[in-house]
Amino acid sequence: MDTAPQHHDPARDLPPGLVWRPLEPTDLRAVYELMAASEREDLGEVLIEEADLVADWQRPSYDLAASSVAVLDGARMVGYAEAAGGDRGDAAVHPAYRGRGIGVWLAHRMQDLARAQGATTIGMPVPEGSPGDRLLATLGYRQRWTSWVLRLPPGATVPERPLPAGYAVRAAREDEHRACWTVLEDAFLEWSERDRQSFEDFTATVLRRPGFEPWQLRVVLDPAGAVAGCALVLLSADTGFVDRLATRADQRHRGLAQALLVDAFAVAREHGAGVAELSTDSRTGALALYEKVGMEVTSTWVNRAIDL
Repeated sequence: MDTAPQHHDPARDLPPGLVWRPLEPTDLRAVYELMAASEREDLGEVLIEEADLVADWQRPSYDLAASSVAVLDGARMVGYAEAAGGDRGDAAVHPAYRGRGIGVWLAHRMQDLARAQGATTIGMPVPEGSPGDRLLATLGYRQRWTSWVLRLPPGATVPERPLPAGYAVRAAREDEHRACWTVLEDAFLEWSERDRQSFEDFTATVLRRPGFEPWQLRVVLDPAGAVAGCALVLLSADTGFVDRLATRADQRHRGLAQALLVDAFAVAREHGAGVAELSTDSRTGALALYEKVGMEVTSTWVNRAIDL
């Protein structure tokens, strides 16, 4: 009997007629359309933006070809997966191709890609109760945390919170970008288990994101003129989305985060947004705060992961 270890063969389990290959930069639009079709099926709306992929793929630390795989039916992309760095992954199967074993194949292939990067865990967000959520659960993926997308109802406003004396809010200047990166990374690393994002990757995903304008990076300055808090506002069609929001540890419990939130939604409205959104997850403990200021949950996601 052959007792040699059995390794996953990335071509073995694909349905007949389908082929796979690493992603290429020219696949970006096809990946976006695939993910959009999946979200439309599972959520009834599309949250992903093409700019999200551009920003992620242009990170200096990211090797697209070594970190991804596409499943093709002829020239049509019907599935994809990537190990995006650290323990983070993403994958999608076109709704018309679900139930054929492509998702299982992609899950195993994503694990292979993550192992090759030296990761010990790989996980990804999926809409709660979706086919992807159920599939990962059957494959032994545990739930790590829950995330929510929240929206401010039409006509509602976040209650204003006056800044303490000596504080000011405005757009970040170029010479404050590194301070913004530091404040955001310090805050997010208090509860997330990952390596610090480099300033170069921050620049790629924020400052060089398609459509970025200086007004979108907001800061609260303390009386000494140092960055005490930071928020990133993304604008997509008529939606202003607060993508990141954090305050320095020594500046908390002064209302700075709420003041930043009010400012972020206000400047988004000034630039054409009629809808205000953000997301948070169970690691931050901030859901109750956002609900308290009138925001409502529009979708719920779970992050499922497996040890490698």
